[in-house]
Amino acid sequence: QVQLQESGGGSVQSGGSLRLSCAASGYIYSSYSMGWFRQTPGKEREGVALIDRTGSTSYADSVQGRFTISQDNAKNTLYLQMNVLKPEDTAMYYCAVVSELATIATMIPFLRFWGQGTQVTVSS
Repeated sequence: QVQLQESGGGSVQSGGSLRLSCAASGYIYSSYSMGWFRQTPGKEREGVALIDRTGSTSYADSVQGRFTISQDNAKNTLYLQMNVLKPEDTAMYYCAVVSELATIATMIPFLRFWGQGTQVTVSS
């Protein structure tokens, strides 16, 4: 059974940075991608960043140039470096195992497993 545990969320001021981590355990098909999505109450989930099995990355337009997704395969850990944070980045952030068929725009319907999330709050 796949388990994902996010950490690193918190409260920061606008312009600040946070680094989210996601520890993964269990068997994950090597063809699958890994990603981060976020959700705020009353809104739909939004795919934020995606990394495929080749290491190719993609980002939502809203975070392009500010967020960086990476992974350490030896540690089975996924990261999301978030810089120049804005109040509109406030959300619960989840890491996820994603079908290899997904793109950043189509990520949400292709989620396979996800964690319990970590809250990010950005104040102005």
